[in-house]
Amino acid sequence: MKKTDLGVVGFMYTVCIVFLTMTLKLKKEAQTYPLFIIALLFLLTTMYLVQMLINAKKNGVTSGIKEIFADFIPKQFFVVLAMIIGYLAAMYLVGFYISTVLLMLGCLLFLKVPKWQIILTTLVIIGLVYCAFTLFLGVKLPVGLLFK
Repeated sequence: MKKTDLGVVGFMYTVCIVFLTMTLKLKKEAQTYPLFIIALLFLLTTMYLVQMLINAKKNGVTSGIKEIFADFIPKQFFVVLAMIIGYLAAMYLVGFYISTVLLMLGCLLFLKVPKWQIILTTLVIIGLVYCAFTLFLGVKLPVGLLFK
């Protein structure tokens, strides 16, 4: 077990709590899907914690800091971070779908993912988001200032 994994588990439990409090403020009929996802995330995080504790008993505890930053590539990190910041600005201007497609294409091209995988991944993610949020949940995603 790595000490750094405890931080990940703590963060994931915090995410569950924050989203649970926000979800409980929604209308009752809009709570089903988010509650399912939160419960699934909580279950998976708990399973990971149990696995970590079993491994700690068998193999001991290490720091984990060296492994985290062993393959860190600053250029890659900061370029993708800049793309995410640009994504937030683009979402405000042109809406969710256009900015999401642009972010996915930009990041995957920058990370040199094969083109067929970029196209497939982008289409599948946009399709899943459209089906889940627009069709199933009836959630209006941001359309942007330019399209209002």
